[in-house]
Amino acid sequence: MIEFLFLDLDDTILDFHQAEAIAVAKTIRDFGVEPTPEVLERYHEINRWHWEQLEQGKLTRDQVLVNRFSALFSELGRQADPVKCARSYEANLSQGHYFLPGALETLEKLYGKYRLFLASNGTATVQHSRLTSANLYRFFEQVFISQEVGFNKPSREFFESCFARIPGFSRERAMMVGDSLSSDIQGGINAGITTVWVNPRGKQPGAVTPDYEIRSLPELEELLKQLHRGKEG
Repeated sequence: MIEFLFLDLDDTILDFHQAEAIAVAKTIRDFGVEPTPEVLERYHEINRWHWEQLEQGKLTRDQVLVNRFSALFSELGRQADPVKCARSYEANLSQGHYFLPGALETLEKLYGKYRLFLASNGTATVQHSRLTSANLYRFFEQVFISQEVGFNKPSREFFESCFARIPGFSRERAMMVGDSLSSDIQGGINAGITTVWVNPRGKQPGAVTPDYEIRSLPELEELLKQLHRGKEG
């Protein structure tokens, strides 16, 4: 029976795409670039690539935060201080939160039935600000942010560090729930715990295979009930 639920934050509970688009638009406009849909989409692609490099240990967090803006402005042929741009973006991103449909209600239903933990690769200051704004701390026994843990998902070290801080932890009763195959699902696999992929667009998993798949967080409650009934049977 599942007891320990590890939940990702961005695009699992909160709509990061919406928050990112708004924050990037504010930021680059201040640096003289019009945030057209094409520019915002290109930033999203560049940003995703940089975070994937971080997950693979090829870039540091500081390199990701700055280099993504260097790459964008270079492609656009514009001059801007990427360090100042990165700081401005983080400040803008920290200001708002946007729940995915049904996510808050799901947390309210799961709270008290399971031991809930947040596991995020996001920047600590930004995530703490958004968690406070969204009033999410009340649901989680502990919040694990990679920058503070000292390791990034999907590394086994990240999860082992988290596990070591949880009294009475059992790997056999733990589950990782998140939208990223390369970070959340691969991380759960590396750590030897059950994985649930939040896959709203019905993408193919490729080489990383989750134990279970749902379209949105509200489906998690029914999945857990099914697993519990299966154990009883």
